[in-house]
Amino acid sequence: MAMNLGAGGGQEPEVMVDINTTPLIDVMLVLLIMLIITIPIQTHAVKLNMPVGTPPPTEVQPQVVTIEVDFDGTMVWNGEVLRDRADLEAHLRGAAAMAVQPEVHLRPNKLVKYESVAMLMASAQRLGLTKIGLIGNEQFIR
Repeated sequence: MAMNLGAGGGQEPEVMVDINTTPLIDVMLVLLIMLIITIPIQTHAVKLNMPVGTPPPTEVQPQVVTIEVDFDGTMVWNGEVLRDRADLEAHLRGAAAMAVQPEVHLRPNKLVKYESVAMLMASAQRLGLTKIGLIGNEQFIR
């Protein structure tokens, strides 16, 4: 058996002629990872049908109904205190039956239970009112 120990003591080592591909492979892997990360971000988009142009002006200004919910759950319809849920639903049913539905502005008190407000909103939705808005939210800012 023979063993090659390299060139003799007085000779210079041979020059390596091959290209060192390690840095090239590192750069290619970094570019591949960046490509994999950025492609899903570019393809996720929310498609919305946005209106084109300016909408025509409304001919009739909608009536505004303000419902206030006091801290104890008492409901007030445009200044008139409602007795119970049946009275509220009668008013909501009348508003839903109008040709042009009124805008319902709901103003809950800061201390009212969420149950009372959720019940009112659920009743309005169930009876067919579509224009419901919460007003007076500045009282909830700390």
